[in-house]
Amino acid sequence: MLLEDDLLLGETIVDLLEEEGYGVHHCRHGQEALDATYDTRFDLYLLDINVPQIDGVSLLRELRQAEDMTPAIFLTSYSQKEKRFEGFESGGDDYITKPFDNDELLWRIRALLRRSGVNTPCNGNLCIDEEHATILMDGTPLELTKKEYDLLRLLLRHQGKTVTKAMIAEVLWPGADEGSEGALRVYVNRIKHLIGAEHIENIRGIGYRLVP
Repeated sequence: MLLEDDLLLGETIVDLLEEEGYGVHHCRHGQEALDATYDTRFDLYLLDINVPQIDGVSLLRELRQAEDMTPAIFLTSYSQKEKRFEGFESGGDDYITKPFDNDELLWRIRALLRRSGVNTPCNGNLCIDEEHATILMDGTPLELTKKEYDLLRLLLRHQGKTVTKAMIAEVLWPGADEGSEGALRVYVNRIKHLIGAEHIENIRGIGYRLVP
């Protein structure tokens, strides 16, 4: 979940994370974010501090009091040591100061998810090895091209759910008007050959789903 009241920055972060295969729920004020936690269990909180209604620090403090231990990174323009200390005291795990480098944000997210054990989604005998940018099958790395890895990683992160062709195109061909249907079929068939055709379901006209 991303809590960020700056619409442009929020959309930029959402685009960045979705290109990496993460699903993002964007909230623009603290009460909206709090309400979202009642309905959804998130793997990570990205919390701006200075937002309307409930600020990021107060929000996380309330979540921690409710025994919600979801990892949290503060996105903040504050440079004062006291404000950073307040964030950690509320239960924050890390922080990054605006403006920040996109790669650094991704590094921090991956490191925190790795420590918490939620960034290695598995589906049966398939698991993502983020550190080595590969996917393991029964503990053995699959021989995948970059596009095949990106596609299977996306399917794993959304396992059991339909991944639309539009979502796939955003990951495989970012910035392009449209992806290549022919190339996508080649990647899917290659992955089916490696992991078994029964594990990838073709949702006709919509996309694909990774099944157990």
